[in-house]
Amino acid sequence: MGRYVGTVVRGIRMPIIRQGDALESMVVERILQTSHAEGFSIRNKDVVGITESIVARSQGNYASIDNIVTDLSEKFQGAPLGVVFPILSRNRFSILLRAIAKSTHHVFIQLSYPSDEVGNPLISPDLLDEKAVNPWTDTFTEEEFQTCFGKSCHPFTGIDYLAYYRSLVEDEGTQCTFLFSNQPQTICDMTHAVLVCDIHNRFRTKRFLKDAGAEIVYGLDDILTKPIKGSGYNPDFGLLGSNKATEETVKLFPRECQSVVNGIQAQLKEKTGKTVEVLIYGDGAFKDPVAKIWELADPVVSPGYTSGLEGTSNEVKIKYLADNQFSTLSGQALNQAIVEQIQKKKEDLKSAMESQGTTPRRLTDLLGSLCDLTSGSGDKGTPVIYIQGYFDSYASE
Repeated sequence: MGRYVGTVVRGIRMPIIRQGDALESMVVERILQTSHAEGFSIRNKDVVGITESIVARSQGNYASIDNIVTDLSEKFQGAPLGVVFPILSRNRFSILLRAIAKSTHHVFIQLSYPSDEVGNPLISPDLLDEKAVNPWTDTFTEEEFQTCFGKSCHPFTGIDYLAYYRSLVEDEGTQCTFLFSNQPQTICDMTHAVLVCDIHNRFRTKRFLKDAGAEIVYGLDDILTKPIKGSGYNPDFGLLGSNKATEETVKLFPRECQSVVNGIQAQLKEKTGKTVEVLIYGDGAFKDPVAKIWELADPVVSPGYTSGLEGTSNEVKIKYLADNQFSTLSGQALNQAIVEQIQKKKEDLKSAMESQGTTPRRLTDLLGSLCDLTSGSGDKGTPVIYIQGYFDSYASE
């Protein structure tokens, strides 16, 4: 065997990025500096991952509460507003809820239970069993919910989200009413103006609401799809993927991502002669097994990537080969047989037994998750990830 190392992932430290910085050139320069300092060569099919936050920051893709209020007021005309399936998050939703409250005189917040879309719990599933509650059919007012289940606090943050969200709304002089139901159309008993706030099921939720007779239906993905008084915006995802920046502003998901990744790829090609793949990544697509929280609160893992990252993985399972058709072999003969099997594998292994257990997830979802786990969300200071050997196999020399 000529090589002893497969995939290598490096977190690349960057200067703090500010609006107007030449991000593409900065990323390329830092990768070349790191390559020289750490003694590795740039190779074809290496992968560069760039966290969405520094892309948005370099673009100045920010919006204020007042910008959001302006768009909401134009779309809903100040009607009593139903807010369906918001996630329970200070970082993701608190600023948006303040803007929602400023745009109307009454907010009806319909929460899913026992948890929100990404797994933040209101109550435990065991409590549903104990109370003989069917979450698919049973609906509750706030008083009924608390009588049945008691006070609800997030087990990891300690936040009482009902009290917290109510305070955000009422501090704006707006009335707040909670509902608890997993049926989107429940909100239509209260109002026919609805803002859909779930992320991955939003199109289905909108369809249910329109079929139920809701007259004005928009999603967070429909708000700030164009600039309001010079604000940031996102034509594809609106407010989805936004994060709290200050007490008065949010940072939006980055836009024009394709030109960014193509630009970085072109500069690296010019300077090294190698074709390196590039993606911008947000939340990784994985679930915490203890907290039960699904990480993907962004609308997609990767809002922009170069063409070489299109598609899904196509791999055989080495342990399946070793335990089945090559079970009588060992040592060098076994190694060689598996190398030959990899070399002659079909271009599409879908439904093939030798690929079972290799879930055909999209390459961008796999790589984006790897990048997110490497960079973290705290103080590592590595918003650029450099990956080598990801497309290698046991047969690669």
